[in-house]
Amino acid sequence: MPHFVIVGAGRVGVMLAHALEDAGHSVAVIDQDDRSLRRLRSGFQGKKVTGHGFDRDVLRRASVETAYALAAVSSGDNTNVLAARVARETFGVQRVVARIYDPARAEFYQRLGIPTVASVRWTADQVLRRMLPEQSIAGDWREASGRLQLGELSLDDSWSGLHLDAIAEATGVRIAFLTRFGEGILPGPSTSYQKGDVVHAMMRIDDVDEVARILARPPSSRIRELAQSLRPDDDVEGGGEA
Repeated sequence: MPHFVIVGAGRVGVMLAHALEDAGHSVAVIDQDDRSLRRLRSGFQGKKVTGHGFDRDVLRRASVETAYALAAVSSGDNTNVLAARVARETFGVQRVVARIYDPARAEFYQRLGIPTVASVRWTADQVLRRMLPEQSIAGDWREASGRLQLGELSLDDSWSGLHLDAIAEATGVRIAFLTRFGEGILPGPSTSYQKGDVVHAMMRIDDVDEVARILARPPSSRIRELAQSLRPDDDVEGGGEA
């Protein structure tokens, strides 16, 4: 049973903890104020840990060493980023996400390899997508017939560096645009996926589960060979350039 650590027992943190527990997962919630932990429902079976979310001993008490993912959703940007970095760099937690109130900082933190979501766009659904990328892709828009949807793809880190056309070939989707460091980019002929990119693609609704399954795993050797053949001779990676 996967274990999840939530830093911050505010509204979003409590929603995440309850949603993950309802899905059958093990959950630990950290907050420096034990009164905030009382927001968790009376029947909550997970761990309640009082302390700073970036403190190594506190994280150990939350069983971070066995965590599948960590979400830092406290009210402080610095606390959230520190908690995410300690979880990843000290304890080897691969799936981390940090809530950011200052959108101007998001690009800097993403360059450090910490997926972030600005507070104005933050929802519990978004963090669950990042913590549980194998879940079905949530659609941002559906066309009138109900057959197609525009959705946000979640890719395993091993897809990093691959040409977007290879990703499209592997899944059968049509990539519409991507968000890189908070800015929308139209893919160009040499654009490759970079870790931290948010990829938006059109797909058949009937194919959503299969697309999510493919991208949650490393690309096949055939797709890697295709990606290599699509790479320009000068090995330039682009972001929508002409």
